[in-house]
Amino acid sequence: MWTEFVASCSTVWIVTEMNRAASETEAWEILEDASSLLGNGGECQQIHFICTKSDNENPDDLNKVKRAVMNEFKKRKLIKDHFSEDSFKVFTVSSKEFLKGENVNPDLNEIPKLKEILKNLNDTHSKTLNYVSGAYGILSLIQGARSGEVVEQKNDVCADLEGNLSIQLNQVKKAIEGIIKVFEERLSEGVEKSQTLCKQKLKSFLHPSKTSDRAFHRTLKFAVRNDGVQKPKKGKRKNLNVTLVSCLTESIDKEFRKTFPNNIKCGHFNGAIDAFSLSTDSLIEKYKDVKLQLTFLQTEEKKMKTKLNETILTRKKVIYNSLTETIKDNMKECYKEAATFEGKGTLKNMRDTIERHVESKMDMFEEAKYVMLEQLNNLKETVLRTLEETMKESIEHSLKTEACSLPDVSDHLRVVKKLYDELHDGQVEKKKPTLETAEA
Repeated sequence: MWTEFVASCSTVWIVTEMNRAASETEAWEILEDASSLLGNGGECQQIHFICTKSDNENPDDLNKVKRAVMNEFKKRKLIKDHFSEDSFKVFTVSSKEFLKGENVNPDLNEIPKLKEILKNLNDTHSKTLNYVSGAYGILSLIQGARSGEVVEQKNDVCADLEGNLSIQLNQVKKAIEGIIKVFEERLSEGVEKSQTLCKQKLKSFLHPSKTSDRAFHRTLKFAVRNDGVQKPKKGKRKNLNVTLVSCLTESIDKEFRKTFPNNIKCGHFNGAIDAFSLSTDSLIEKYKDVKLQLTFLQTEEKKMKTKLNETILTRKKVIYNSLTETIKDNMKECYKEAATFEGKGTLKNMRDTIERHVESKMDMFEEAKYVMLEQLNNLKETVLRTLEETMKESIEHSLKTEACSLPDVSDHLRVVKKLYDELHDGQVEKKKPTLETAEA
């Protein structure tokens, strides 16, 4: 099913016709249903609402439709809890305008903009920069170690680096622990609210208005056979586990989005990872004779933070979804029991079984809280261990590598440095840079 894949999508397109874009109930329901899978439980950075069949419209009408769609987005709290207005964009497309080629009117047709977005999805510039940065760092290390000079300064540099590392690790630890404390407070509020409103939410699920018992009997039977997930022929898909845990997720949604933005460039843990630095720039000024070794450290630090942010992006999805998973695990026993009922009175028996089980399992909300906090603490330990071990190893390589028969790579270093500077400054030409063009 499509919901199994949306958590891995970085961009989502909702396509609907121009004349009913803002009022397209099904499109908005799908988006609401998937918002937590895309946002805090996923890695979606952008939602693009694409309005088709705009061939006979004028720019004023198109702008009116765009405003209507944006206004509808602002009304949808379920979606806004996971996405800011900057993450939601509206586009209009016209087949007639597109066929005009270079003479296309950008006010009437935004297919060229969408094509550009598709081209940039892979972020080839960043990938190229990371690759060149790695090569630049290794060549700097080789050439620096080969020189074999200023051995007496290396101990001083190592001492400064290790001191900086200790300070930076403490700052990251303090920042993350402060964030976890905030989560603990929010989750405690969510637990209290969950226990207070649990019966009310359960009643709305088990006794839906405007649905006959006969029709709901089949729907609930399907749900208990599928771990609490309803899939009616018409209307929204419902999940009892999500309904029960909703107060917990709502208590942390905004804080979670701020702490773990899907756009890695915004920085996880409120920027604590990106702020981590061994201050190699200032050390290069102080110890100019080991500039190449410190350059290697710079590139290793950037590479490590990039990988660490990617790891956090993956782990945060598991952490967020742990709330629902804990509730589901606690409910499985009653789902299994409810699924066994047959014949007369089945609907009442299923309802009674679920209600009794939930009443006896009020501690499951507290359990969900502790599972999430434990996973957050585990992530904290992973972050600190990765930062410490990676940078200690890099310091070891950069300043304690023996010169012994290392090749002269000064020419290669010069070429790669030029490429690195071009990419880093964003001055790359449309043509892909090569070693030949750099040497020229």
